[in-house]
Amino acid sequence: MMVSPRPTFSTMRDGSMQVLSTQRFSLFTVLLAMTALLAMATVPTAQAQSNGEGTIYSRFGLGSLDGFSSSQSQAMGGGGYALRSLNYNPNANPALWSDQVYTRLSGGAGFQSISAEDGRGNSGQLTSGNVQALQFNFPLYERTLGVGLSFQPYSRTNYSAVRTGRAPVGPQKETEAEYEVNFSGSGGLQRLRGGLGYRISDALSVGATADLLFGIIESRRRTQWPDTQALRDVIVSDGVQLSGLTSTLGAHLALADVLASDDALSVGASVTLPAPLSGERYRTLDEDLARDTLSVQRGDVTLPWAGRLGVSYQPNARWSFTLDGLFEPWSTFSTSFSSSGGQTSPARFPVGGTRTLTDRWRLSTGAEVVPAGEDNLAGYFAQVAYRFGGYVEQMYVRPDGQTNLYEFAATAGVSLPTSLAGTRIDLNTTVGTRGTTSNTLVRDTFVGVSLHINFGERWFQRRKLR
Repeated sequence: MMVSPRPTFSTMRDGSMQVLSTQRFSLFTVLLAMTALLAMATVPTAQAQSNGEGTIYSRFGLGSLDGFSSSQSQAMGGGGYALRSLNYNPNANPALWSDQVYTRLSGGAGFQSISAEDGRGNSGQLTSGNVQALQFNFPLYERTLGVGLSFQPYSRTNYSAVRTGRAPVGPQKETEAEYEVNFSGSGGLQRLRGGLGYRISDALSVGATADLLFGIIESRRRTQWPDTQALRDVIVSDGVQLSGLTSTLGAHLALADVLASDDALSVGASVTLPAPLSGERYRTLDEDLARDTLSVQRGDVTLPWAGRLGVSYQPNARWSFTLDGLFEPWSTFSTSFSSSGGQTSPARFPVGGTRTLTDRWRLSTGAEVVPAGEDNLAGYFAQVAYRFGGYVEQMYVRPDGQTNLYEFAATAGVSLPTSLAGTRIDLNTTVGTRGTTSNTLVRDTFVGVSLHINFGERWFQRRKLR
């Protein structure tokens, strides 16, 4: 006996379940899929960190922040803090985990192409690929108590830039030689999350997580002298290794028959507490394959809290609409790392200093339509979920210390049903711009595509004698 992979609105209200006969897939298949996803998580991430190709804005602060919640919400503008579904377990609001019926394993990878240009006509083409998230969820008590586990990037530093020129060399500075300086960055923070979602009543559910943040962020400056053998190439690396714990609390309110009969209105909110991280900052000097440590310093940083609020409205079984907001006060970011003189100095971490950080906010909206609605006998393409949305975001970095930068994007995607109830394959795309060519800054135009696989199966069922 299976629960319908797409819950109806009456299902959301009274907890009844539709019956759908389908083929079960074995535990071996799930474990094999998990192994493949873990391998996928290792390889693309290593490539993304080594190729140094991504947005130049990941040079500042902690890098580009990652807000992936689920493949469904990604195609609907990236929010979905109040959107309920049996096929997805949104990571941004643990209260939604209380709806679980399936044991679910989800994973996805994305590819992004970026065209960057500045106000002087210089341009470049950049690419990057990465794993977006691995999620494992299961119900302890169906539609009442659910468990969620996930691993995903919190931030990414991944850029490459080149500066060339000529400088005087020699004992008396009698000649000039051409030099080339390559700036690159790699690494980022990862987030390992585990938590519970609990339904208090038909209308109200709550959830909480424990989050472990950890990772290494490194920036490198390589100076080369192509015209002379008298000067050696030098690589100076600045890095920071951090780890710490935080928590996310969530709540969800579901209302029925609000504007019409058989409709559903949901409000969801979550708050991530400030994250105190500790670790060490280091500087190394690389010559050829050797690396000499020049300095090591221990210190602490505190990441700001994050608040999310979303509204979801489902007028019928075919349509769903979302409207979401996010706020993170990065202007409150603090660090105890100090300069060699003993004075507090953020000049080396975060990169660019705290003056380059500002409050981040994001507004998103989206819609989903499933032409078949509750008709499980409809044609295949009528059961496909079609999604679209968009968002506007004020970025948390200001490289020049005064210009606010914005990111605008449109999103879309399709969710393909399979012969396995509760299992879907999602294809998503994002197109947008970030930054500006004013004030010697850079504007990115980006196109991203991603593939997500969402396995779902009912486990731990008590068999009944016939």
